[in-house]
Amino acid sequence: MRKIIALALCAMMLLTVPAMAEELTGQAKGFGGIVTVTVVKEGNDIISVTAEAPNDTPAIAGPAIEKLTAAIVAADSADVDTVAGATRTSNGVKNAVKNALDPVAFPFVEEVKAEAAPVVAKASDAYIGLGVASAGRMGPGSDDQGVGVYSFNEVVAAVVFDAEGRILLAKVDQLEIATPNYDGATMPHLSGFPGQTYNNDADHDEKVDSVIEVTPDSFMAEVESWQTKRERGEGYVMGTGVWAQQMDKFEEVFVGKTVEEVEQWFAAYCSDRNGRPLKAGSANEQDAAKYNALTEEEKAMLADVTTAATMSLNDSHGNILAALKKAYENRVALEIESASAIGLGVHNMGRKGPGTDDQGVGVYSFNNVYAAVLFDAEGKVAASYVDQLEVATPNYDGSTMPHLSGFPGQSYNCDADHDEKVDSVIEVTPESFMAEVESWQTKRERGEGYVMGTGVWAQQMDKFQEVFEGKTVEEINAWFAAYCSDRNGRPLKAGSANEQDATKYNALTEDAKAMLADVTTAATMSLNDGHGNILGALEKAYANRVEIELTIGK
Repeated sequence: MRKIIALALCAMMLLTVPAMAEELTGQAKGFGGIVTVTVVKEGNDIISVTAEAPNDTPAIAGPAIEKLTAAIVAADSADVDTVAGATRTSNGVKNAVKNALDPVAFPFVEEVKAEAAPVVAKASDAYIGLGVASAGRMGPGSDDQGVGVYSFNEVVAAVVFDAEGRILLAKVDQLEIATPNYDGATMPHLSGFPGQTYNNDADHDEKVDSVIEVTPDSFMAEVESWQTKRERGEGYVMGTGVWAQQMDKFEEVFVGKTVEEVEQWFAAYCSDRNGRPLKAGSANEQDAAKYNALTEEEKAMLADVTTAATMSLNDSHGNILAALKKAYENRVALEIESASAIGLGVHNMGRKGPGTDDQGVGVYSFNNVYAAVLFDAEGKVAASYVDQLEVATPNYDGSTMPHLSGFPGQSYNCDADHDEKVDSVIEVTPESFMAEVESWQTKRERGEGYVMGTGVWAQQMDKFQEVFEGKTVEEINAWFAAYCSDRNGRPLKAGSANEQDATKYNALTEDAKAMLADVTTAATMSLNDGHGNILGALEKAYANRVEIELTIGK
């Protein structure tokens, strides 16, 4: 009897002992690469899931992973809903969890694929150009309270041309910024400038759930969170694929054509209604008639294009053709023999100030720096072309400064004659909003109208581009740290009245001082201050680089 009782007690003890935690690892293919998860189980229960997707877009993958892992733990299963706007990242996490739990039923086989062949281009002479095309957009429609949705679009194109103006290679990106009542889950937003308000649809259910009261801090945070369409990655899916994949296909179409021939291609092979490439079987009579008039060879070419690219090269979402044309107009000769990679970087930041107007209303601006860079095989800058768009509130006294007064329905103080005194209040209408955006000019386009220090902005930037050549991005950052003021980021000069700058300058070698004397004859502005982070744009250009084989015969 005592033996039976003892056995029963042992059985009860086994039932009450907690199961040992078990840690499992799984992998699966995500959006940009491999997703790795760690699953902790106690018995049959999933008690925690952590995931890493280092090659997926951080701003999209991070929040998606956080939601998804919590859902898997709550459901005690990987069979949960994907996160909107991050489908491929979501599926990667779910499949990796399944692989961790049952590697036999859900094996991970790493995809082995050949590297994409680099773009090969040869020319006797070559030129690099950077073009920025800005346009406003009214719509789509309005929110459930009747307040309009608006956006502005900046298309930036980095293009290398041959002597005849044919495109050897191109990289295009775009920044689309909308009011916060737009329902796009990954859309970058601007609610206005501090003191303004706008309706907000935070959960993207097409219903306004709050009104954003813009503060200096919220303004800065919004601008710094902006992502280009390439950076938005899988969060911007449209038609046949993500925006970046569609743009890659169009870049293939551009190669070998002049800008004029690209425009002719658009006119011949795209819809006269919406600008999208023509396809077989269109239900629209006008598109069908235009398509049916093409040769079989032309139809085959379009069939290849539309397997990957179905968006327009020029519609209300942005004028890609105009950016290409500007890149051609801005082109400069390349004094190099070869390049191994091309990168395009866009860096955004907000600025508070300078100060306020005579009525105490703050002056604000946002600054977008664009860098087109050719790198050699060692990652050193072979050539670069940098430009910048600075857009300020209209109470700023710069006579050539591009302005944004806000979105329709908002208002802002205006100093129209630039005498540092407010003389009116701009009540923004759809028409005035569109006109402001379409009038924006980059700092290079402002030309002689933007004089600062030793010369116009463009001349200063040209000098800095000389400094960049032959250096890696890391070495450029080191140059900035060693030879520029720790106060304002400007290159050090002899005779500074500031003790900190003078001490740093005096500690330099004579060779370094001579180098700086040459630089500061033309360039005295900062490479990273409140006016814009040029270094940040270079870093992004390097991070975004794609392999090429560019050979220039000299």
